[in-house]
Amino acid sequence: GFVVGHAGLYQALAMFAVAYFIIGMTVLSVCAIATNGALDAGGAYYMISRALGPEFGGSIGIMFFLANVCGSALYVLGLVEAVVDSFGIPPGQKVGTGVHVLPQSYWYELLYGTVLLALCLLVCLVGASIYAKATFLIFLIVAGVLGTILVSFFATRPIGVPIRLPHFNGSETENGSFTGFSLATLRDNLGGGYGVDYTTGQMMSFSSVFAVMFNGCTGIMAGSNMSGDLKRPSYSIPRGTISAVLFTYLVYNLLAFLMCATCNRTLLQKDYGFLRDISIFPPLVTVGIYAATLSAAMSNLIGASRILYALARDDLFGRALALAKKTSASGNPVMAVILSWLVVQLVLFSGKLNTIAGVVTTFFLLVYATVNLACLALEWASAPNFRPTFRYFTWHTCLLGIAGCCVMMFLISPVSASASLGFLLVLLLALHYLSPSSTWGYISQALIFHQVRKYLLMLDVRKDHVKFWRPQMLLMVQNPRGSARLIDFVNDLKKSGLYVLGHVELQDLDALPSDPLQPQQDSWLSLVDKLNVKAFISLTLAPSVRHGVRQLLFTSGLGGMRPNTLVLGFYDDAAPQDGLAQHPAFTSVREEVPLGFPPLRAPAAPKLLSAREYVGIVADALKMLRNVLLARQLESLDKAWELRRAASPPPSIHVWPVNLLRPDSARYADTCSLFLLQMACVLNMARAWRRARLRLFLCVEAGAMPHAQEEKLRQLLKDLRIQAQIQLVPWDAVTHLHWQTRRGPPGGPAPTGEEEEEEGAVNFPANATQVSDEYVCAANKLILEQSPAPAVRFLYLPRPPADTSLYPLYLHQLELLTRGLGPTVLVHGVSAVTSTQL
Repeated sequence: GFVVGHAGLYQALAMFAVAYFIIGMTVLSVCAIATNGALDAGGAYYMISRALGPEFGGSIGIMFFLANVCGSALYVLGLVEAVVDSFGIPPGQKVGTGVHVLPQSYWYELLYGTVLLALCLLVCLVGASIYAKATFLIFLIVAGVLGTILVSFFATRPIGVPIRLPHFNGSETENGSFTGFSLATLRDNLGGGYGVDYTTGQMMSFSSVFAVMFNGCTGIMAGSNMSGDLKRPSYSIPRGTISAVLFTYLVYNLLAFLMCATCNRTLLQKDYGFLRDISIFPPLVTVGIYAATLSAAMSNLIGASRILYALARDDLFGRALALAKKTSASGNPVMAVILSWLVVQLVLFSGKLNTIAGVVTTFFLLVYATVNLACLALEWASAPNFRPTFRYFTWHTCLLGIAGCCVMMFLISPVSASASLGFLLVLLLALHYLSPSSTWGYISQALIFHQVRKYLLMLDVRKDHVKFWRPQMLLMVQNPRGSARLIDFVNDLKKSGLYVLGHVELQDLDALPSDPLQPQQDSWLSLVDKLNVKAFISLTLAPSVRHGVRQLLFTSGLGGMRPNTLVLGFYDDAAPQDGLAQHPAFTSVREEVPLGFPPLRAPAAPKLLSAREYVGIVADALKMLRNVLLARQLESLDKAWELRRAASPPPSIHVWPVNLLRPDSARYADTCSLFLLQMACVLNMARAWRRARLRLFLCVEAGAMPHAQEEKLRQLLKDLRIQAQIQLVPWDAVTHLHWQTRRGPPGGPAPTGEEEEEEGAVNFPANATQVSDEYVCAANKLILEQSPAPAVRFLYLPRPPADTSLYPLYLHQLELLTRGLGPTVLVHGVSAVTSTQL
């Protein structure tokens, strides 16, 4: 009567259609989730939390708990309103007459509500079995009352109904009319005629009437809330919920039509209990109203308790809900029922039914939207294990349900909707950072996998362009204990590219009962989390380190995301230092062996690979057209101190883009030199290194027009948009010691034969034995003389010799060249990485 009295038949039918469209879409999602596996206590909370993860589940669980709590209070207040309307002392009278003996005031109505709520509490404390029997009895009563009302519309003759309305100085009386079936009455009630709600004194509108009406449709979750108490929830929930929705929708529409055709608007708007006046047996209508309202209040109270119990059992809120875990011997969560009752009692202080209707509706709509979202996410994730036996849904129905819920939330009350979403966001963030990790499975991971797979297939390596090149690193780590700072440094070098931590375990799978790498996976992933680096892990078994690195270079990555740069620690005799023990991420961890990694190799213990094998790895990578970086003494790089020190000038990065072992072929525009410049620039672009300054060293000889060379290099840097300070370094004293300078004058004919360039990369001299230690030490001294000392140096890495017998000598000369330089990166590039195009 309230709905059709204010909204009229057309708008009432539209409200029912909108409400049941939203409910219908949600029911399809509920049925799909309910038939996709075993359900436990918690209903919608259980469905959402197991589908969307603990953050969404916990936050929506609280919202759904509050919705049921407020809904229970709403029905109790509605029942109080009906009781007072039937038995209350009329306004303006001090003494009641006949059955009108109940005093009316805020505190008396609160007392009546408390008594009725206590009755609901007693039923819920006994358990779900008595509740089920009570609700079945109530269903029979309500069905009988409904039949009586339908008969009354046809059997009752037209009558006038006096309506006593409260007034500021007493009460006033208006006359409503039951006209019987009348075309004139129907015409008068077709359109809207919003007036003042006589219980609250507020002007009604479409949104406020819809908010009150929608609360009569929220019982669709009553069955799912009892999921933990049902014998076969996957069978009972779909059938019971769909039957209830269809039945109530038909009844609401039928009653709306009958009321509009037989009752004038005054009766509908001014007397919400008019059905008693037109019934052939009025007391039965009163009993039906009381029974239906009491059933709804109990349904919401027991639903709230089951949600609270499920939240407490999942430990999402820690000790805050520990009390709600306690159950009776029969398994009834009595403490959750009592806590829910207390919260409902607090809500009763609001006093009027329509005051909290908007909040309740907003909460329920938000829960329904999230149920649809959960089903939509499961459908879009395309996980093979999402196989609900209920198949009458698609992602379109889920999307329509979400859209309908969101639109109606903001139409009903933009303030309540915004506040609810804000509260939900706060709960989401709190649970994200404070709740323990769960083993339920995260739908976000399935969705991410689904999308990443699609985008990887779209990432076509044939469309690669040098303009969009980025470093994709494979860093080989023997033991993370000795490589913590190197891992962090390479993380700064990746520039939003792929970063893979590779590790080779020297074992034979044929001789092992199981894969030894699987137990190590968690330790490596925890290492990545603690070091806060954005890296993947790739572990492999191999008979030798060289074979293992080959495997990783061939197999790491997918599609267009494959490592293009290999990073190795330097091969020398320095004793490994435990960097994890001093790393800030591990200072609070009191473990003898953090993360389960083995202790570092003792200085006297043999190494896992020889010098020849190490250089062979470099040669293999270059043959596979991978760029190579060799990092020496990076564990001595205290990045935090270097970059935060207040000293002036700011820390610097020294760049030597010249092959110091081949001064005759030194130039600054070959592929390797440009790659070296690019890597130094990428490091400087990282957030932590932006204060650092690039210093580029131009080695010049007497009579070689140094200023012309400097201008040419400056133009190159300008074209490449690299900001760097150029410093001229005379190196005649060094080149004088080189064997080619001693054989012939500088600028003579270029070497031929084996000394030719291969694929744009400068070869190491075939007769490498002629590069004396004296020359290499002089080059090392030249580098050291450039002050102040930088945070890190980038040097040109010569290509390994073709003759494998010269590998140890090659490594020895690299060791001499970088001795005492501090953190140093030797770089050899084989791919074009710079572009002057837009």
